[in-house]
Amino acid sequence: MTVLKVAILGFGTVGEGVYRIIQSHADELQKVIGKKVEVAACLVKNKQKARDIHENVLVTDDFEEILGLPQLDIVVEAIVGKEPTFTYLTKAIQRRCHIVTANKEMFAHHGNELLELAKEYHVSVGFEATVAGGIPVIQTLRQLLQVNRISKIQGILNGTSNFILTEMREKKQSFAESLLLAQRNGYAEADPTNDVEGFDAFYKTMILSRIAFGEEPDWLTVEREGITGITSELINAAEKLELRFKHVASVWKEGNRIIGSVKPVLVGKEHPFYHVEGVENAVNVHSDIVGRITLQGPGAGMFPTASAMIEDLVYVSVNQKDKRCFSQYQSQAKEQPDEFWLIHGIKGTVNSQITVIEEPVEGFFVIKAAKKELEHLALQHKAVRYFSILEFEKSLVGQFEINENSSIQTFIHI
Repeated sequence: MTVLKVAILGFGTVGEGVYRIIQSHADELQKVIGKKVEVAACLVKNKQKARDIHENVLVTDDFEEILGLPQLDIVVEAIVGKEPTFTYLTKAIQRRCHIVTANKEMFAHHGNELLELAKEYHVSVGFEATVAGGIPVIQTLRQLLQVNRISKIQGILNGTSNFILTEMREKKQSFAESLLLAQRNGYAEADPTNDVEGFDAFYKTMILSRIAFGEEPDWLTVEREGITGITSELINAAEKLELRFKHVASVWKEGNRIIGSVKPVLVGKEHPFYHVEGVENAVNVHSDIVGRITLQGPGAGMFPTASAMIEDLVYVSVNQKDKRCFSQYQSQAKEQPDEFWLIHGIKGTVNSQITVIEEPVEGFFVIKAAKKELEHLALQHKAVRYFSILEFEKSLVGQFEINENSSIQTFIHI
């Protein structure tokens, strides 16, 4: 019987999950791939540590030992950090192995290099697990890109931040209290900066941009804001309007520019992200034919992420070449329309380009304005904070009467 030999780099939560699935789903894998899948080696930090790994599997802390195996077909990488993982995967490709990775930081920085190298060595790269845990967003985009033109992708891409915002709202807790609970539950690291400041979601957004548009925005132009500034007072004001804070990553094409952002926004009941709670992830894809579709599922944990890696293992092992047809069409650059915002921290007179709609809580206002007006306002008022309300027009029906011709010269007392 033909056998497919796999090496797993890293035997933490995800790496162990991949190993367990290969053992428990051996028959299913063999039926799909046409070969028996065997784990040949595991790369670990401490090879003296007791682990439930079959005695026939090479357990080592030396990657060169793995490269020296007589047969090696696929390398599955579940480590963190840019190095030494990039070096490991480069050597694996040069050994003519297919690779599968869950490392979003490394892949955001070096994904293009690995894909080009894989093309040169006629092997495949699987990276589904780099973006949204168990949600098959990359496979979905590959299918959509056959014909559909994607115009925008939005996502809740970090389960830790989503969990914290959910706990703050449901349990009336502070950010610090909710973060501590996330750490106790194993959702947040001891240093949670990558998650709560939006770096993790940023890396994932860059990967999605490459899939959807064939390129990514200039990293320095991407607006990135974490959730550390979200207070109980802000959440309370949003609840009065039946809105919820979500940490949303967005990337879209405007003319010949790719624009991206990762920031807290507000969503109403009709938005698909409204009921995405806890450590769940969700991705919203806007395209010209199918319209808008939303994928939702677990974004973290042993088996959701390992599941995505196993699906990629199948993808690369049957040698499916990457047939993505990147959307190179040019969307028309349009002047940005006025948007709805929740704002607070203003003192004085609001200019005539801003419509004040509602004051749900004293000192907090729903307004309608162009973003450039708010940016100008923020320069004048250092304490001002504002948050976009996605698709707020839908939730206005029957609640507020907006007179577009109303006086826009409004005095706000804080």
